[in-house]
Amino acid sequence: MAKILSSSGLGENTYLPPALHHIPPKTHQQESIKEVQMVLFPILDDLLSKTKVSTHDIDILIVNCSGFCPSPSLSSIIINKYSMRADVKSYNLSGMGCSAGAIAVDLAHNLLKIHKNSYALVFSSEILSTGWYPGHEKSKLVLNCLFRMGSAAILLSNRKEAKRSSKYKLFLSIRTQSASDDKSHFAAIREEDSTGKLGVTLKRDLIQAVEEAARSHITAFGSQILPPLEKLRYGVSILRKRFIHKCGEVYVPDFKGVVQHFCLPTSGKPLIKEIGKGLKLGEKDMEAALMTLHRFGNQSSSSLWYELAYMEAKEKVKKGDKVWLFGMGSGTKCCSVVFECLRPIYGESSKGPWAESVDSYPL
Repeated sequence: MAKILSSSGLGENTYLPPALHHIPPKTHQQESIKEVQMVLFPILDDLLSKTKVSTHDIDILIVNCSGFCPSPSLSSIIINKYSMRADVKSYNLSGMGCSAGAIAVDLAHNLLKIHKNSYALVFSSEILSTGWYPGHEKSKLVLNCLFRMGSAAILLSNRKEAKRSSKYKLFLSIRTQSASDDKSHFAAIREEDSTGKLGVTLKRDLIQAVEEAARSHITAFGSQILPPLEKLRYGVSILRKRFIHKCGEVYVPDFKGVVQHFCLPTSGKPLIKEIGKGLKLGEKDMEAALMTLHRFGNQSSSSLWYELAYMEAKEKVKKGDKVWLFGMGSGTKCCSVVFECLRPIYGESSKGPWAESVDSYPL
């Protein structure tokens, strides 16, 4: 575990819940419920105060958390706490890994096409108290090293008046998955070890499965967003490699021509670097992902929003800029959402998760 931590890209200031500060860690149900109250309630209070929206105005509620699925559900816990309306449309996503934050936005997007003049509230989180692996199998210890606390709340709306105050407009949403392939499906799987202790096994061919899933997804994503000339260059390079120069390189389209900012999966420094290399991104383009990993660790589905918060705190996002949030999860599944900035964003360095540390970054 020490070896993994030393090469992971995590710093010394990441967060674990109180239950995991005990020896041995407390992983029972009540501790997990306490963690839910710790990470979800304060961020909703913060969102409501910033947006001046009441919980009675919320029409759609989507909560995503992969490993912790209590009964009543997390969405029911929130509805009960804030006395939301009886007709609020609530959804609870589980088992979808680090991609669930982007998937939840994609779900909200589709629901808002049907339900007009509505507010959709998305929660992205992971509860660690229930997911700690107490055994000794090396393939299951990796997640103990990488995952840390984090949570985000996102408010989306299709109301006309929301355009005046919104930061972003949803420009594009696309999902792909490769679960039909056994290698991809079993690359990361939750199971008991030889002593009956539950944990997530990361198989040896995980990186290969991730690379193949990412390549397929980025191809589909590029077909939706790239200009015709970039698509033509890519297509010609594929044909050349197949029929003329089989050892030739496939052309990598210039995504930076249409997207200015990138929020990448924070599943470890090597993966961030590999995805960045595949997209021909520079250090500046990968900065938000690498600094989020160092400061906060892998926060599963909420990491993408911490990356976006980093860009805002650094005042990098300008009006008209497009931001690509690229989520990947077990299965293997991918989801990309692209937001277009509607107005200049200033003053974020004094609030939000980066308020006390943004001046120390980049390293």
